[in-house]
Amino acid sequence: MGNIRQGFIKRVARELVDRYPNEFTTDFEHNKKKIQELTTITSKTIRNRVAGYVTKLVKMKQEGKIL
Repeated sequence: MGNIRQGFIKRVARELVDRYPNEFTTDFEHNKKKIQELTTITSKTIRNRVAGYVTKLVKMKQEGKIL
């Protein structure tokens, strides 16, 4: 079974990756700091979930699984 993420976490993560494609890497800690700079998310839990999904999207993009 995979991880189930809430819709707004996926929406925010996809929007950030589309707007800032060169800002994110496969490093979770780097992505977490970038999300803190680029957004107004105050909750640590939500920020970490978005950063995790952004990291997953970047890895999938590098592997060629998504366009």
